[in-house]
Amino acid sequence: MNSTLYIVIPCYKEQEVLHETASRLKVKMESLIAAGKISSESRVMFVNDGSSDNTWPIICELHESDPLFSGINLSRNRGHQNALLAGLMTAKDLADMVISMDADLQDDIDAVDAMVDKYHEGCDIVYGVRSSREKDTFFKRFTAEGFYRVMSFLGADTVFNHADYRLMSKRALEGLAQFKEVNLFLRGIVPMIGYKSDVVTYERGERFAGESKYPLKKMLAFAMEGITSLSTKPIRFIASLGFVVFAVSIFMLIYFIVRWAIGATVLGWASVICSVWAIGGLILLSIGVIGEYIGKIYLETKARPRFIIQDILDDKFHS
Repeated sequence: MNSTLYIVIPCYKEQEVLHETASRLKVKMESLIAAGKISSESRVMFVNDGSSDNTWPIICELHESDPLFSGINLSRNRGHQNALLAGLMTAKDLADMVISMDADLQDDIDAVDAMVDKYHEGCDIVYGVRSSREKDTFFKRFTAEGFYRVMSFLGADTVFNHADYRLMSKRALEGLAQFKEVNLFLRGIVPMIGYKSDVVTYERGERFAGESKYPLKKMLAFAMEGITSLSTKPIRFIASLGFVVFAVSIFMLIYFIVRWAIGATVLGWASVICSVWAIGGLILLSIGVIGEYIGKIYLETKARPRFIIQDILDDKFHS
């Protein structure tokens, strides 16, 4: 079986971690090559997502010092998902299997061995899944697990406690290339590809340098992107809610007519004001949700490029 492995790593302002990340991955790749699990043509591909620090110069330095390291430089910052897709689509033509992971190596690189083993057993997609969240704060654990449950409830097919640490075969990547949407949420798209898949569990570590690129604000935006990209259930909920509110209004109309008929009408502002605020809030919320979908339709119809590659550093690519 063909066994060229590319590890794709999106990088945005990761100058503090790149040297350590490269050092650890070099040891891992060399051990896999020595064991005969992957070929000597395997590479680690860093994707610079328009970083304003020394991320790209460091990637160039790593490539010049060792052909094991290759690099992609995007023309501007396009976001984590687009940067990851750029690496996957480039590596698709150079490798038999591709593993994606973050630059901080919080995802245990020892899980790579098990992923490669499952690929050789015939799996096209192998998901890296966290075995526990004991190291997370209560707030982080609560919001993260809540995110996966909400996604599942809304009909989005995602793998619980899986981020973007996964192995994909060339065949799976060719399947991914057929998905053309501009609004990317790879955690939900990849399960749609199908093919034989499996799971490898691992313990997530602490970030050894730098800062997280996903604060709460970005996490919430990412969750909204995922929900509105993969599911139309929120719009159906609005329709259901509208029906319920209409039914209640009919009931209340009958109630007040009866009260008026028996002469028990009592004028009061409280009920009026509460009704106005409640209905007004529901209308604004509904318009906001529908607006999210209309905005996505607007972006999809433009069919703008999801990424533009400025430079590629890879000996195989130029050969």
